[in-house]
Amino acid sequence: MSAVDDRVIQLFEQLEVPEGYKAELLRGEIVMMAGPDWVHNKIVQSVADQIPRERWDRLQTQDIAIPGEASEPQPDLVVHERGAFEGPGRLVPAPAVTLLLEVVSRTSVHRDHRVKRSIYAAGGVPAYLVVDPLDGRCVLLTEPVGVGDEADYRVERTTKFGEAVPLDLLGVTLDTTEFRTLT
Repeated sequence: MSAVDDRVIQLFEQLEVPEGYKAELLRGEIVMMAGPDWVHNKIVQSVADQIPRERWDRLQTQDIAIPGEASEPQPDLVVHERGAFEGPGRLVPAPAVTLLLEVVSRTSVHRDHRVKRSIYAAGGVPAYLVVDPLDGRCVLLTEPVGVGDEADYRVERTTKFGEAVPLDLLGVTLDTTEFRTLT
């Protein structure tokens, strides 16, 4: 990382975010957005409830450290095997994570489908699930490859709301019948 990246990271870590907002650092850019709506929160809750707590930690509002990136994203849900990371600190290292979930909002479509896809793949996150209530679909991305802006996932599986989403890495089949759309 460059000195500019280091300064942006330092500024980001000292940023006071107004109540009702969240901030993320994505490839050296500080992005602030309003808090999520009801549909968003119900989807996150449904996904978390379907992942067995006995084996997996399911964390919301948890920042992720991406090696080699000037990025500290805050996914909607972070899933890692119990014991893979025990803290301390606000950043969970991407190598400890098994799955990240983002629920798309009207203002996050490009970030969730493109920017974070590349960032999470660059961090080697094994599975990235994008739930899009605008389109009524889920996109499961697995097998990350590459570095930096060129990183991506080799496997992409798209399902419509109401169809099951196999989360093989977690040993779970996700029921999406309760997912609502924003349209």
